[in-house]
Amino acid sequence: MIEVRNLNQTFQTAKGPLQVLMDVNLEIAPGDFVAVIGRSGAGKSTFLRTLNGLLIPTSGSVIVNGTDITKLPKRELQKYRRTVGFIFQQFNLVSRLSALDNVLHGRLGYLPTWRGLLGLYSEADYQIARQQLERVDLAAKENARVDSLSGGQQQRVAIARAMAQQPTLMLADEPAANLDPVLSEEVMRTLKRFNEQDGVTVVINIHALDLALKYAKRIIAFKRGRLVFDGLPTQLTDSIVDDLYERKELLA
Repeated sequence: MIEVRNLNQTFQTAKGPLQVLMDVNLEIAPGDFVAVIGRSGAGKSTFLRTLNGLLIPTSGSVIVNGTDITKLPKRELQKYRRTVGFIFQQFNLVSRLSALDNVLHGRLGYLPTWRGLLGLYSEADYQIARQQLERVDLAAKENARVDSLSGGQQQRVAIARAMAQQPTLMLADEPAANLDPVLSEEVMRTLKRFNEQDGVTVVINIHALDLALKYAKRIIAFKRGRLVFDGLPTQLTDSIVDDLYERKELLA
């Protein structure tokens, strides 16, 4: 489904060029559940945003279903993004709106601009939105303002919104970072269920190593912008983890 080839990403900073990703090469198969791990600043979030087309790499290619998305014109890139669900750490919901209205925003990519601005959704759009709210066990909260919901409920609304896009690829950037352990498990179970039931490919940037090991089929790890591990959770040894998080250097 996804082929990343010789991917490099460099940002210009006040101190000069900062290379965040370096010669990344990998493939992700349809229906995979991939956890991306590594220390803060290792390049994980940049990698996810490049897969979504939110960032254009300095060099290299990201080929999705045979199309290099780094070369798409703006309109075609917008069409691609509507097939990619993106879940943010901070939920990115409109707090004054209801849960249902927020989930309906996942349908905007399928509407003409003028209909989207006026909120003129079809009955089919409403049906899809309600179905996704039901799947995250929030059907009873469809009319509740999202700022009245708990953090875990808000994140499930965000997942429902992403699933309302009917995506083939789901990207999640630290979706459980602001939640307690119980709610974090709930969010991971929800993503795993969509992965298994809908065949949606999931790539999740996650700092909780125990959750990555428990839920992911595959783990990839970044260290200082380089891909340094790509394998099964059972292949991630203590020595690899120590090197990845530079534990020995921190204790020295």
